[in-house]
Amino acid sequence: MSIRTLNGRTFAEMILAGAQNLSQNASAVDALNVFPVPDGDTGTNMNLSMTSGAREVEQMDTDDIGKVGSALSKGLLMGARGNSGVILSQLFRGFSKSIETKKEINALEFAAALQAGVDMAYKAVMKPVEGTILTVAKDAAKKAMILAEKETDITALMTAVTEEAEASLNRTPELLPVLKEVGVVDSGGKGLLCVYEGFLASLKGETVPQKAVLPSLDDMVSAEHHKSAQSMMNTEDIEFGFCTEVMVRLDQTKREFDEGTFRQDLSQFGDSLLVIADESLAKVHIHAEEPGNVLNYAQHYGELIKIKIENMREQHTSIISQESKPADNETPPAKQPYGIVTVAMGEGISDLFKSIGASVVIEGGQTMNPSTEDIVDAVKSVNADTVFILPNNSNIIMAANQAASVVDEQVFVIPAKTVPQGMSALLAFNPDQEAEANEANMLSAIQQVKSGQVTFSVRDTHIDGKDIKKGDFMGILNGTIIGTSENQLSAAKMLLSEMIGEDDEIVTILYGEDASQEEAEQLEAFLSEKYEEIEVEIHNGKQPLYSYIVSAE
Repeated sequence: MSIRTLNGRTFAEMILAGAQNLSQNASAVDALNVFPVPDGDTGTNMNLSMTSGAREVEQMDTDDIGKVGSALSKGLLMGARGNSGVILSQLFRGFSKSIETKKEINALEFAAALQAGVDMAYKAVMKPVEGTILTVAKDAAKKAMILAEKETDITALMTAVTEEAEASLNRTPELLPVLKEVGVVDSGGKGLLCVYEGFLASLKGETVPQKAVLPSLDDMVSAEHHKSAQSMMNTEDIEFGFCTEVMVRLDQTKREFDEGTFRQDLSQFGDSLLVIADESLAKVHIHAEEPGNVLNYAQHYGELIKIKIENMREQHTSIISQESKPADNETPPAKQPYGIVTVAMGEGISDLFKSIGASVVIEGGQTMNPSTEDIVDAVKSVNADTVFILPNNSNIIMAANQAASVVDEQVFVIPAKTVPQGMSALLAFNPDQEAEANEANMLSAIQQVKSGQVTFSVRDTHIDGKDIKKGDFMGILNGTIIGTSENQLSAAKMLLSEMIGEDDEIVTILYGEDASQEEAEQLEAFLSEKYEEIEVEIHNGKQPLYSYIVSAE
């Protein structure tokens, strides 16, 4: 069927189909992350970002394509997570800006909107790298612009766009050596292709396979989760008193995982059950009276790597007492001159950041990145004239910059890519100095510190000239894998031996959930023996996935 014009309802259907198709393929996109570290989450980030945009569109009831585009742009902007999610949001913000005054568009205007999206996305990226989602978007838009000079059928145009996006994706290994080395195509580009394939299916009248789009557990169990309608019930009416959350690293050698069986078995222990799972992790939220039963059951399937249990009866009593206080007695806190927002994963690391001056620590940065909206909310909660944001992860910097652009406060993003860089920047902050001077000092500080991590490989691969086996422990120095070992302590020793230079004076070791204090002390003893002049600090970071995060300066 030939489609000459696109209105709001047709475009809304395309968006929902694109989001659905991306959701179906999120795990496959995740699997294309080239680094074998266990936080490859491009598909997850893009899925959550696109889902946020689709939710806004779903609420629209209009034939006006400009209004639908604006809703998509708004949803994507606030939901954007990770670099891939931010770039996706920029692509469709530019697209939507191009059509915002139009009620419907033709093939030429559709092509021009795709090109406008590419232009905006390239502007948003400081040093664009070819062989990524940007390349796929650019090549597809270029094809659309050429074809739209003579083609008036939008379905035919979208067919050509999708074909070119796939061809461009297949070319990405030729543009990025690391992709060619590992033998994969770009993960972000694959995610964009999934969206375009959903668009095309919708235009053709084809149905994208249905799947419940589940955001992250943290999204579904928000901070306000237990507060809704709390004043309408009595504490003694709470049947299942403990809010229990646990993350399981699945081990198929223990027990074969079936999500349906897993969910059904857990349901006997309580209510408000949520389960999100992929090939390697299962996240559980449940209200239980005996949380130990939940943990014991979950442990049959693998290692418990994150546990949170809260007494809801205590929470409820506290909430009721707070709600009963007269609102007019509340005095809003005075506005502060400065605030610091930072991102970290692990209770110990969060506490450490707070102890050295962080106002708010957003949980995230490894398996789950905070959205633009999460960062915006954190900035506002600080209640300060000037706020510094420390992302502590290269994949969060773009979301932080995007958050900075939509708030009223003066915001400086210090592009710390690691926890040690973030800590070094925070220690360089001086509340008695002007904002610009602090920015300069913090930027200088992140350049002075060397950062390293020890984690395990999630796949067999060949990268940076090294053969890496699944389950090996990798030493990563400033983002580059420098070597592997079958033992995490050996990997840590190798990493630190490579990191420490003759001018370094202090080494900081943050050991995670997978390392013990005893092992960390063995590492300290090794350093004391090898480097007599080095001062060593050890902290229990309690971070998942990375057994050690280390720095030298």
